[in-house]
Amino acid sequence: MANKKNIESTKQNRALSKVRFEVFGEEMIEKVVKSSGNSGRIYLPPNWVGHTVKIIKVE
Repeated sequence: MANKKNIESTKQNRALSKVRFEVFGEEMIEKVVKSSGNSGRIYLPPNWVGHTVKIIKVE
């Protein structure tokens, strides 16, 4: 049975590994996330309101 330390190490290794995504869409904007209280925020164009978006952390 794996101990708690090994499980945490495995989770950390997965978090640091890079993966490749292939996404099809209509428009792309590259922005930097700004601090907003206890979270982050990205402002998008008003014509995107009500549409589905996908956010991918690239660095």
